Amino acid sequence: MRRRARTALFLVAAVVLAAVLVDGLAGLPAFGHFHGVDGRTLDHVTVRQRHATDVVTAVNFDYRGLDTMGEEFILFASSVGLVVLLREQRADRQQCPDDAGGASGDDGRDPLLALVGRWSVAPIIVLGVYVVTHGQLTPGGGFQGGVVLASALITLLITTGGRTPRTIRRHGALEALEGIGAGGYVVIGVAGIFAGLQFLSNFLPLGTAGALFSSGTVISLSTVVGLEVAGAIALIVAEFAEHGQTPGVGS
Repeated sequence: MRRRARTALFLVAAVVLAAVLVDGLAGLPAFGHFHGVDGRTLDHVTVRQRHATDVVTAVNFDYRGLDTMGEEFILFASSVGLVVLLREQRADRQQCPDDAGGASGDDGRDPLLALVGRWSVAPIIVLGVYVVTHGQLTPGGGFQGGVVLASALITLLITTGGRTPRTIRRHGALEALEGIGAGGYVVIGVAGIFAGLQFLSNFLPLGTAGALFSSGTVISLSTVVGLEVAGAIALIVAEFAEHGQTPGVGS
């Protein structure tokens, strides 16, 4: 397809999308005047039915848990596809020594910045674990906490000149983390069937509302999503970092 045709196609799609967005925004109620029946109902029944004090997390991992599984696997498929493409391209470039762009002798590392980055990793991980495991109590959950956990590796990459920790890459820890998170969600869903209920039905004790171990399977699903998101985001960033360091790749 020629460039002019691609531009015309993009403009048509952009106009249609803009019209849909404007129409949707025009139909929104005024700020502070929400009239959604489902939202108001969930505000009243979530604590009693699920013993979760954060309605959003209960919706994500219980009332519409099947949709959340689809969202999780969208990220899983996207990261796997990206990794396959980057590794294949990197392997092709490594077989062509004439294309070696040559990494400069200065890797851009600053000792003080690298030290701060390393000391920041532990607090970031603690914060990420807190956000993942307390989503049923306060705003947070697996998606948000997973990104926080992945930012620990991102911090290392930024503060150490973009060098991926070899121990992580060699042992495939990120791939395993992502796979366990994605597979764990399905396993918990199937466990509901073995408990005599429907797929992704809550089969664990609900506990006491406001306590850490409450809301049944909500905290379990949030945790495995946190693992999958952390693994996927960290893997994507690590692959891009290594892709840029490979001779002949990038510049």
